[in-house]
Amino acid sequence: MGFFSNIKRRLYGGTPTYDGVGFGRRTLAWMPGNLGAVATLAYAQDELRAKSRDLVRRNAWAAAGIEAYVANAIGTGIKPQSMVTDSALREAIHSVWWDWCEEADAAGLTDFYGLQAMALRAMLEGGEAFIRIRYRRPDDGLVVPMQLQVLEPEHVPVTYNAVADNGNAIRCGIEFDSLGRRVAYWMYRSHPNDALLTPMSGQGGSLTPMRVPATEVIHLFRPLRPGQIRGEPWLTRALVKLNELDQYDDAELVRKKTAAMFAGFITRLSPEDSLLGEGLADSNGVALAGLEPGTMQILEPGEDIKFSQPADVGGSYSEFLRMQFRAVAAAMGITYEMLTGDLTQVNYSSIRAGLLEFRRRCEAIQHHVIVHQFCRPLWRAFLEQAVLAGALTLPGYARRRREYGSVKWIPQGWQWVDPMKETEAMKSAIRSGLMSRSEAISANGYDAEDVDREVAADNARADALGLVFDSDPRHGKAGEVQPSTDQPPQGQ
Repeated sequence: MGFFSNIKRRLYGGTPTYDGVGFGRRTLAWMPGNLGAVATLAYAQDELRAKSRDLVRRNAWAAAGIEAYVANAIGTGIKPQSMVTDSALREAIHSVWWDWCEEADAAGLTDFYGLQAMALRAMLEGGEAFIRIRYRRPDDGLVVPMQLQVLEPEHVPVTYNAVADNGNAIRCGIEFDSLGRRVAYWMYRSHPNDALLTPMSGQGGSLTPMRVPATEVIHLFRPLRPGQIRGEPWLTRALVKLNELDQYDDAELVRKKTAAMFAGFITRLSPEDSLLGEGLADSNGVALAGLEPGTMQILEPGEDIKFSQPADVGGSYSEFLRMQFRAVAAAMGITYEMLTGDLTQVNYSSIRAGLLEFRRRCEAIQHHVIVHQFCRPLWRAFLEQAVLAGALTLPGYARRRREYGSVKWIPQGWQWVDPMKETEAMKSAIRSGLMSRSEAISANGYDAEDVDREVAADNARADALGLVFDSDPRHGKAGEVQPSTDQPPQGQ
């Protein structure tokens, strides 16, 4: 060890090139590890996941942070808008899609957009989620013979490393070919920690993982390092702080509660005398006395009463919690207000700036992770199964697969702090040519074609009924509104 230390001293000299490279007291005990992206999670993922789930179960702030992210990133769902140019085919695709969404869940508990929220919640809490595509038989009565099953990451053992019979390498439960492509996942039939409720034998499950082709599995996780193949729980950087903060807050609550239970303490030189008319001692030798409003009590010589004066936490308690929660919110990637619901120190400018930064992060996760890893491959599988089952007729699908698979995914729109200001800004951008109406409508989470059809239908109905609203340029001009020409003349 001394040999290498001398080499470092010669290389860096008496003063290190960087502050983090030194031999003083501040860095002497700092001995970080430097494992690769795969090995880091291979050794730590199970413990991190267990602690993350424990906090989400029993800690209100951890659960609130997870729910806030799910509500903002998914909301009512990230919905597809087919980019097929043929309007009839586009409407047919959307019609079959909406029908399939109702049957997407293999467990029958929710629809496709509910599965999106479930998968994201599993990814945030456990670091990753696996969505298995379950192909069904034509006689199962489904619109498209395909359903989805969301699985927790424990189904793919992170400690399973081997060489497959075909020579492929299995790393952390994932099989790679010679080019480094994912070709299969090795999965347990049942959750390995549900063995007490579901015996791991027979058809119910097995302790030996089975091989599932990668074409039937969607792996949802946020890659943070090059070469990373498994996911990291989002609470990782806040685990210790959240746990100790929860214990500190509980300790303060118990301390205040205990101190408030003692109203006063009676001291006297003659224990056998009754001072305040307390009753006889109970089996534990405790005799309690009570006070009424306006009581005047004469004390005998040598007797005294000392009232309880519990120490106050002081004004630093709330500020201390606020600073700790801000650190936790930063570790989770959300705002302090979302984590705690505390809006006492915000104004329009500050909350808008915080929301803009959070929404940039949220949009990056929506498009780089959820849409890219989950929605796009699922859309391709949906179209292929719909064509094979005869639910959709797409001419020349085999050679025009890319054209038919063109799709735009629209997340739920954001609700702004001041909708009037944001609407006026959007209107100005449209009129100046800086933004299209379709882009503006998509920003609110809607399909421009659906909105246009609804507007046209509303206008036609208003004209047929002789209604004139202030949005109509003919508003206020009497006699200019004519009945719709598609109405038959009166009397026919």
